[in-house]
Amino acid sequence: MNKKGLMVVLVLSLAINASILGTMGYEYYQKKPLAQSAPCPISPAHQHLYQDLGLSVIQLAQMEPIAREFHGRIADLGAAMKGKNSRLVELLGQKNVDPGQVEELRKEMAGIQDGIQKEVIAHILETKKILDSKQQERFFALMRQSMAGGNQL
Repeated sequence: MNKKGLMVVLVLSLAINASILGTMGYEYYQKKPLAQSAPCPISPAHQHLYQDLGLSVIQLAQMEPIAREFHGRIADLGAAMKGKNSRLVELLGQKNVDPGQVEELRKEMAGIQDGIQKEVIAHILETKKILDSKQQERFFALMRQSMAGGNQL
């Protein structure tokens, strides 16, 4: 396989992986939890992982601004990624694909994905500070369960 063909295959693979990750994230946040929990203080129509932890009123008050800021930053990064995905399709759809442009765009997309991962990790660490030890155990158990594809929350 020539270098240009390999580049196209790698970019398509990246696009597919990004789409799958986005779909999984979307599905995760759209599923209702199996157990009834208090509505999200930010958006009562959506359920969040921390709602199954039995948070106190004080803890919920601490979580509200953290969750609002986190979801805003993630939405911004998601919108940026969506724009990059559209641009990638445009580039790949051209008659003569420029591998340099594709590689530059791939690097930009990787940077956005890195930013999303950093935001998620920072959010988890902020959330952990609010929780007591039993709530932390439950939080990470729920997270493991969710990542393992068990019962979706």
